[in-house]
Amino acid sequence: MVKLNKIYTRTGDDGTTGLVDGSRVAKHDARMDAIGAVDEANSAIGLAICAMDGGEWRDALVRVQNDLFDLGADLATPGDDFTPGEMTLRVVPEQATWIEGRIDAANENIAPLTSFVLPGGSEAAARLHVARATVRRAERAITALAAKEPVNPAALTYVNRLSDLLFVLARGANAGGAHDVLWVPGASRAG
Repeated sequence: MVKLNKIYTRTGDDGTTGLVDGSRVAKHDARMDAIGAVDEANSAIGLAICAMDGGEWRDALVRVQNDLFDLGADLATPGDDFTPGEMTLRVVPEQATWIEGRIDAANENIAPLTSFVLPGGSEAAARLHVARATVRRAERAITALAAKEPVNPAALTYVNRLSDLLFVLARGANAGGAHDVLWVPGASRAG
């Protein structure tokens, strides 16, 4: 269990931060950018939860928030051994498989798309779209890190599936897609 008695440590005053293995990196390092983007995504999901009624989808997103802390810990553990252990937290493929099951369940009662969806509709849907876009930014930061250093493939899969889940949940929050705001290509070109 994590126990934090003191919030400030002063160890980062020089512009560096510590990783799980004890090494230190610059706060602007690609690894820290990815971890920060995951934290932003988690915060956006928390804001979306505030606009949702209770129920299974709210509970699912609380589980996702916990998974995103796992993802942050995974990213904060450099190296190329992605095997979880007693002292090493890694995202595992089953976490993405769970997301896929939620996507399938959420998508069962949603009308097929006839156009691209604009981020909006209900407040809950709009917040879910903000969370989706934020997760996509986190995915870009993680793939940028992966271009330089080893990144757990299960972590990459997880974050890719998560944005899909948020998209489907946003459509669900818009009365199963009935209140989606649809893109009308070129709508404002005609006078």
